[in-house]
Amino acid sequence: MFEYDPKKSICTCARVTYGDVAEAVEQGAKTVADLREKTRATAFCGSCTDRVAAFLTAVQAGEAKAMAMAEEPVSENEIVAPGFRQVCEDIYYVGASDRAADRFEKQYPVPRGMSFNSYLLLDRQTVLFDTVDQSVREVFLRNLETLLGQRKLDFLVIHHMEPDHAATIAEVLRRWPKCQAICTPGAKKMLSQFFGPQLAKRAQEIRDGVSMLTGKHVLSFHNAPMVHWPEVMVTYDRTSETLFSADAFGTFGALDGNLFADQVNLGDWMDDYRRYYTNIVGKYGGPVQQLLQKASGLSIKRICPLHGPIWRQDLGIILDKYQKWSTYTPEEKGVVIAYASIYGNTELACQALAGVLSDKGVRDVKLMDLSREHPSYVIAEAFRRSHLVLASVTYNGGLFPDMEHFIHQMVHHGLKGRTVALLENGSWAPVAARKMDELLTGTGNHVMGKKITLLSTLKQSQLRELDELADAIVSSMQ
Repeated sequence: MFEYDPKKSICTCARVTYGDVAEAVEQGAKTVADLREKTRATAFCGSCTDRVAAFLTAVQAGEAKAMAMAEEPVSENEIVAPGFRQVCEDIYYVGASDRAADRFEKQYPVPRGMSFNSYLLLDRQTVLFDTVDQSVREVFLRNLETLLGQRKLDFLVIHHMEPDHAATIAEVLRRWPKCQAICTPGAKKMLSQFFGPQLAKRAQEIRDGVSMLTGKHVLSFHNAPMVHWPEVMVTYDRTSETLFSADAFGTFGALDGNLFADQVNLGDWMDDYRRYYTNIVGKYGGPVQQLLQKASGLSIKRICPLHGPIWRQDLGIILDKYQKWSTYTPEEKGVVIAYASIYGNTELACQALAGVLSDKGVRDVKLMDLSREHPSYVIAEAFRRSHLVLASVTYNGGLFPDMEHFIHQMVHHGLKGRTVALLENGSWAPVAARKMDELLTGTGNHVMGKKITLLSTLKQSQLRELDELADAIVSSMQ
């Protein structure tokens, strides 16, 4: 008689134990292929195939017996405390924050770090909503394993395949070999691209609007293509009236103890919400409008995004912002003056224009130096306000590189519907205004006919031109 330890691994790749194999045989597995289908044992490197086959034969012949396992008391001092939080009945937050992160997607500054959210539903069947970035992998897995305890993970819902949410999918599916992934067809294709075809076989494609019963909870899945990748979907839990919204309604910034949006000072957070939307999702206003239309038909009590706090009160605040941002509607009548100045003369002219605008009653004026400000901050402020002044020196017969880069960023992020005034400077052949006008052609922004050209410095005789430009800006605001 072969006595086996049911907790001992028989397939290390798929994290399958002897007990898992024995249970699969009890449920009808008769061949190694059956075991592979049920447990994923032998599905990866194949080095355990002979061992699995021998154990299968022993179990079928009644020659395998599980050894009695004595329960060893575990001191609380030996247990690492988890970091999960309860969202509502049956739903838990199992994500984590990376405060060491200084750039998101290797380009956007995140001085307050970044949160990577994941959620677990504990019903008759267990459901994990997304995984996390590699930077917080260990905390996430500890949260997940602690909450599950001896329970198995039944389903993994994949809303979005970008690696800040999908990096640990392979680890989750290997630790829970019977877990079934649920995703869109596009996400399944990306699963194969990121992790190989064997792992993609674990995924079940889901159609738009299909529902699933997990016990007392009813989940429905809704496609949200191009918010902001083509494979994206969201999930609505009808029982708790919770929307798992993927990247929608998210923000930059780590979570500092406060899990819910009503627990934080939104005045401190809204700039990051805006900068996150305008730079990550901003180009895709149309698809966001389609998602908002779908959401309007649902009774939603809370929104669980993949980054940032959970919304459970005053949902109208963030929904109103998304309505404005996705339709490129300015939040405020104001002016952003974005300038590229080498020796300070163009900057002085911009300061003079800002003063004239203030004298004419425009209180919301923001000066932004493109050589010092990261473009993501300027893009966000331009989304926020109705008017934009672009001021650049002429450089090597064209635009100063920082201005050229910023306008390309404007076009790339889809900003439109703004009134734009142009100011140029040049010491012998100023062409910056013409170059800026060319780049803005066809972007859906209105470039004012009034332009100002400086020859090295702003002259006393040009103060009237500044005054006229300010008048034109104020008039267009009305």
